Amino acid sequence: MAPTILFILIASLFIPTLSHIESTDEAFTSIVISQQGLDFVKDLLIDKAISSIVPLKLPKIQKSVKIPFVGNVHMVLSNTKIYQIDVSESYVKLGDAGITIIVSGATCNLSMDWYYSYNTWLVPVEISDRGSASVQVEGLEVGLTLGLGNQEGTLKLSLMDCGCYVKDISIKLDGGASWFYQGMVNAFEEQIGSAVESAITKKLNEGILKLDSFLQALPKEIPVDDNASLNVTFVNDPLLSNSSIEFEINGLFTGRKRDPVPRYHHENSQTLVFCPDSSKMLGIALDEAVFNSASSLYYNAAFMQWIVDKVPDQSLLNTAGWRFIVPQLYKKYPNDDMALNISLSSPPVIMIVENNIDATINVDLIIDVLEASEVIPVVCISLVIRASGLVKIVGNNLAGSVKLNDFTMSLKWSNIGNLRLYLIQPVMWTIIQTVFLPQTNSHLAKGFPLPIIHGLTLHNANIICSDSRIIVCSDVYSESNNLSHLLIHLVDKYKLHF
Repeated sequence: MAPTILFILIASLFIPTLSHIESTDEAFTSIVISQQGLDFVKDLLIDKAISSIVPLKLPKIQKSVKIPFVGNVHMVLSNTKIYQIDVSESYVKLGDAGITIIVSGATCNLSMDWYYSYNTWLVPVEISDRGSASVQVEGLEVGLTLGLGNQEGTLKLSLMDCGCYVKDISIKLDGGASWFYQGMVNAFEEQIGSAVESAITKKLNEGILKLDSFLQALPKEIPVDDNASLNVTFVNDPLLSNSSIEFEINGLFTGRKRDPVPRYHHENSQTLVFCPDSSKMLGIALDEAVFNSASSLYYNAAFMQWIVDKVPDQSLLNTAGWRFIVPQLYKKYPNDDMALNISLSSPPVIMIVENNIDATINVDLIIDVLEASEVIPVVCISLVIRASGLVKIVGNNLAGSVKLNDFTMSLKWSNIGNLRLYLIQPVMWTIIQTVFLPQTNSHLAKGFPLPIIHGLTLHNANIICSDSRIIVCSDVYSESNNLSHLLIHLVDKYKLHF
């Protein structure tokens, strides 16, 4: 019931779509779900969770009882179904022993068919009757404790304890004699309660086993684009405290073609997630190694290269515009069009410090002259660009932008002789500001997906830059407050049947 769907959605933090990748023993991303976050998911899903087990059919019950003035009566209850469960109170409690989920004060409505028959010495034939009845179970309490661990990079769910208790039962008959009502209550009250307890407990056990299989089968990467995936292999056991549950995942970018990515290591082992506002439902911490792994991956994929032949000031792409800056260029190629071949000479280096993100970018800028149908490289200038980054949340993606702090330049090679670099510096500044940074920011603006529950959206997110990590602290909400489509999506996509 509630616990099954609740943990499907919690597990869906990392629902990916590709095959398994190699596990690692280091974590660079940490996700914390607070008590408020767990309560939010529980409150949203409780009704949908109940619908996953109703209607629930109970086994046939039959019994022979002796009733005063009537004699021995054979009674049968059949087609007994739980068709409604209402929950008035429920909560999730976290602790060292595991995750405890309690549903209390619930009511459970059943429908059934009844039949009785008896013989009496007054009438030489069997007397029988049949009809229907409605039953209300009150004070229903359900509790279970779950263990959650890491098994070879996936989550391992185990049922440590489970129980269901019925406090009271009221029965309303449709038809039948008054003596039969009291006889039925006396005969079957305990058996009906026991059947309800057994059926719900069995359903919970089955659901936890299926959910564990589901968790074990989760792939270990999330696709970002055609070049990259995000490694969401679990590292270490989940950390449970009195008010939160923390998951650690590898979190590094990996190539879809399995190109090698440099190894990264933590400089410290402190807790990764700390949200100053403890009321936030979700906290996600990303180590700077995550961003540097993306940098290395896209560099190795030759993704960081552009040929630019259109700029806001088009005069910069004609040798005439350079005649006073680099006279020999204009003299050798008068009034010829030009193109800029921009490529990174090494992966950008990202450093996250208190309240800021610093980036160092090494760029080779080759000036090509376009003469007739020929492309002629004439000069290569090396740039070291130092920039500051800003990050923001766009939907469920972490997006960003960079701005120029300063840059240095040097001549790497030239086919037109030496250059006066101090004359070229203002032109390089213009090219960086109007060409390189807009190109870079257009890609950064798309962002990459954060590992959160499918069907939920970040809301009122705060971003904190601290020593070597970015922390996202956020509430979440359900799109259109309609989780029916979410549950159907999960069941259909992952073939879950409860």
